Amino acid sequence: MTLLNLTLTGCIGPRPQVPAASAVVPPPAWRTALGNGEPIRADWWSAFGDPVLTRLVGQALADNVDLAAAASRIDEARAAARLARAQQTPTLGGNLPSTTGQTVSPFGTPSDAIGAQPAVTASYDLDLFGRLRQASRAAQAQLLASEGARDTVRLAIASGVATNYVTLRALDLRLAVAQQTLAARTEALRIARRRAEAGYTSNLELRQAEAEYRATQQLVPAAQLAISRQENALSLLLGTNPGPIPRGLPLDRLLAPAIPDGLPADLLRRRPDLFQAEQTLVAADRTLDSARAAMLPNLALTGSAGVVLSTALANPIGVFSVGASILSPIFDGGRLRAQSDVATARRDQAAFAYRRTALVAFQEVDNALAGVQRSGEQAVALGLQVDALAAALRNASNRYRAGYTSYIEQLDAQRGLLTAELALVQARADRITAYVALYQAMGGGWSRDDVAATQR
Repeated sequence: MTLLNLTLTGCIGPRPQVPAASAVVPPPAWRTALGNGEPIRADWWSAFGDPVLTRLVGQALADNVDLAAAASRIDEARAAARLARAQQTPTLGGNLPSTTGQTVSPFGTPSDAIGAQPAVTASYDLDLFGRLRQASRAAQAQLLASEGARDTVRLAIASGVATNYVTLRALDLRLAVAQQTLAARTEALRIARRRAEAGYTSNLELRQAEAEYRATQQLVPAAQLAISRQENALSLLLGTNPGPIPRGLPLDRLLAPAIPDGLPADLLRRRPDLFQAEQTLVAADRTLDSARAAMLPNLALTGSAGVVLSTALANPIGVFSVGASILSPIFDGGRLRAQSDVATARRDQAAFAYRRTALVAFQEVDNALAGVQRSGEQAVALGLQVDALAAALRNASNRYRAGYTSYIEQLDAQRGLLTAELALVQARADRITAYVALYQAMGGGWSRDDVAATQR
């Protein structure tokens, strides 16, 4: 059942209007060409071109604890739906009462008699006003909502693994930058110490070189600590004990997947959290109908059939009974009315929650699209800055060795290059994680047919 363009009507009392997707205008960037127009596969994490990442996502989808818990909640909802359907079927039962007594005959003496009266009983609620039918439909909608919740967890797990893996590779690159810079600082400290011992420079330059070496040295254990924590976070998503995580491609070799030229707003219908909110609203609506039907009279049919068996009777005697009962509340202290009001409030809450979910979906897609575009521009600019600072450092080092400038000029160039290199690593990681966020915001991928169908 699709609710994005539906206004709920048909029950007593006013109902809030369910927001239509077209009522929320998508941002202009949705129609901007950010890629070459190729479709994105449902297994979108493989588009980054890293087989290790693909294997890690598959392991997480198989062993994650939260996903297993979501599957158990589906089993619970499925059992509740079966129970609700069973309430609409007739109830059959049987009994076998036995009796022991005496019989008195006018032509003889009293004698002992043993008797039994097996019988089958049946009852059926006609459900004239749909109380049970609406309750069954509500349970079925709750089942669909629980399946949407499971798919939301699956999407979040896949996105979490991809994001944490990209962060881990970024930390690996930060550690490599820190180690390379530390090696350069070691060489600079050696030169500064030799020059100070020879009397070419003062001890000030030696202390400055030593301080810069120590400042870079502390970056290495900090990066190693962050890597250990990131590996433990990934292990939790994978459903395993903390331990090392295998590596695949380095961060700068991960592919930037293609994005279709235009992303229609109707693709948001694929989001599992939006489907979950939709089915929760349907379930609340059916529950309200069931609560209101409970205030109306109820008609039930009952019947029984059996035989009387006794040693005092020559032949069994067949017996049966058929009856009906009408039950209608007369005075219940307002219980049924209060239950209806509770159901109404919960239905209204579900409607507004659905509206908020749709608005959040637009926000997340717009943020992810902006992240992909702007972080890419930032990475390009930072790459050019790193090249310029590397050239400046080479010039400053040559001038310092030739004795034309002081050590502070080379020191400033070293600091600027380290800062720019770390910022470039972060920008590249932000760009890849923006792609991951986009896939998650759009419901986990789509095909060319999906895009064409929503554009017709």
